[in-house]
Amino acid sequence: MKRAVFLDRDGVLNRAEVRDGKSYAPRRLAEFRLFPRVAEAVQGLREAGLVIVVVTNQPDIGAGRVSLETVEAMHERLRGRIPVDAIEVCPHVPQEGCTCRKPSAGMLLAAADRIGIDLQQSFMVGDRYTDILAGERAGCRTVLIHRGCAGPRLAEPDLVATSLPLAARWILGLTGKGHPGRYST
Repeated sequence: MKRAVFLDRDGVLNRAEVRDGKSYAPRRLAEFRLFPRVAEAVQGLREAGLVIVVVTNQPDIGAGRVSLETVEAMHERLRGRIPVDAIEVCPHVPQEGCTCRKPSAGMLLAAADRIGIDLQQSFMVGDRYTDILAGERAGCRTVLIHRGCAGPRLAEPDLVATSLPLAARWILGLTGKGHPGRYST
């Protein structure tokens, strides 16, 4: 069984638009911009032998505000810049009650089953408490990337960090493959 890092997309890997204290996914490819040093952080996690899986709620697809093709183009751009092993997408709006939408653990469980991931030895990194709850429900350790838009506190993360590079440094330290200072921001 493999160890993995599950990464939320918007607010962790790429910039999200913040309106009225809430973050929103980009709707146009031109708006899709990665945060500084995330590629280096993800590469360090991969070099340590961790599987990288992006798990992202994209309700704008289900609501008709963005096309599936646009989201897929964003993911192609992401794959071209960051070494990810898989991308799991929930296109549903919250009212659909699906089992894949975070805070449900469906995307994590599906990827774990398909790839052979040991969830107890894995990590979920997200910028909302729904991400943390999904990770907790799957049995992962959790990291909240605090950007001020986390929503209501639904669970307690194992770590609160201000960026993915800092979270990666902590994860690498726990796996015994840390590089002190390598991902400082």
